Amino acid sequence: MTVGVALNAADADNQIDATVSLAREASAAGLRSAWFGQTFGADSPQLAAIVGREVPGLQVGTSAIPVFGRHPLLVSSQAQTAQAATHGRYHLGLALGTKLLTEAGFGIPFERPVARLREFLTALRQLTETGTADFHGELLTAATPVSARVPGAGSGVPLLVAAMGPQALKASGELADGILPYLAGPRALAEHIVPAVTAAAEAAGRPAPRVVALVHGVVTDDADSVRETAAEQLAFYERIPSYARVIGLSGATRAADVAVIGDEKAVAAEVRRYRDAGATEVVFSGTEIAGEAARRRTWALLGELAG
Repeated sequence: MTVGVALNAADADNQIDATVSLAREASAAGLRSAWFGQTFGADSPQLAAIVGREVPGLQVGTSAIPVFGRHPLLVSSQAQTAQAATHGRYHLGLALGTKLLTEAGFGIPFERPVARLREFLTALRQLTETGTADFHGELLTAATPVSARVPGAGSGVPLLVAAMGPQALKASGELADGILPYLAGPRALAEHIVPAVTAAAEAAGRPAPRVVALVHGVVTDDADSVRETAAEQLAFYERIPSYARVIGLSGATRAADVAVIGDEKAVAAEVRRYRDAGATEVVFSGTEIAGEAARRRTWALLGELAG
């Protein structure tokens, strides 16, 4: 099972330089992949392309670009460029996004998100696999009067979705290559998420989907204190219905209750639980929460598990 890490250097003097440095360290520790979030700051596909060029062999991915405020033609250009730059090591994650960030940031209504996701995925797959599209949907149009192919990108880009709700999981199983659930514990994965996306993929005649579980966690001997810090940082997600739902399905009440925080033995056991629940890959985020020493300790363990 692949084990990776989400890199966050947003507080550095130069985010790009700092991210490349962290990626080199992650690779040296034995981690297999590095993932980059997307809000209103750094462009994650571009960041992934830079890291992939600078750190040969490391898989790089975006987790995840909201479909609101973007267009398949533009995202295809970004993804294919990153794929060519990394010689096939780029993985594109998409997300529905949130009502708060969509409406406050872009000034557009957060309406029919799953329908938009379906149309976005349909057009995007055409573009990334063939360099052409002739898609005219209810919500999106994507057509190519000139080629949209990026030489060197190959025949496609893996398409993953940060899906956890029933309708998003169905769309992802039918149209994507896998999912990127976050704050979904092993119970939610095993009982709800993995069966739903797998059934949808089987019904559509598609291969078994990848399940890239994003886990907020860190190795530390001060678990109680670190968990309270995590509770403050993750409280935002508890106000988002999709996250609140999956936290509850995980048997938890707070987002921090799903975080994996403890010593090496405890964290390794939780990674095995994710694997047993159906995760094909595990990516740790928030590893910087307890300081540099704890982050390095966490990466050392994850590198061993990846090996």
